Amino acid sequence: MSEQRLIRYDTADAQAGGQKRPFAKAVRAGDYVHVSGQVPTVDGEVVNGGIVAQTEQVISNIKEVLALADCGMEDIVKVNCWLEDTRDFSSFNAVFEKHFGPNPPARSTVESRLMIDAKVEIDVLAWKPL
Repeated sequence: MSEQRLIRYDTADAQAGGQKRPFAKAVRAGDYVHVSGQVPTVDGEVVNGGIVAQTEQVISNIKEVLALADCGMEDIVKVNCWLEDTRDFSSFNAVFEKHFGPNPPARSTVESRLMIDAKVEIDVLAWKPL
């Protein structure tokens, strides 16, 4: 049986304005990497623009966090998405498809008021054997 490890990745970074957060950006549990919800921020500030610009930033942030665990977008098996407005669904899907291509992961998407003034939040689960 392979050794199971639990690794927590950074709790403070530029996306949070350098502030320490009460959760990890990601946690590796064995072969799985759980990435905390990512919002469209740069240096702690929500990016200007609509759903397209904000989704692009969220995906960029996800890529950055995945890299901490030596993972990439191709390792993502499940995505959870929160949209502030269901009218953004088609535009959101266009950006999502651009980044996940012909072999997308499983996904859930809901409409929800978000904790910050953003249009989208995404968390992911990646699988990459140690």
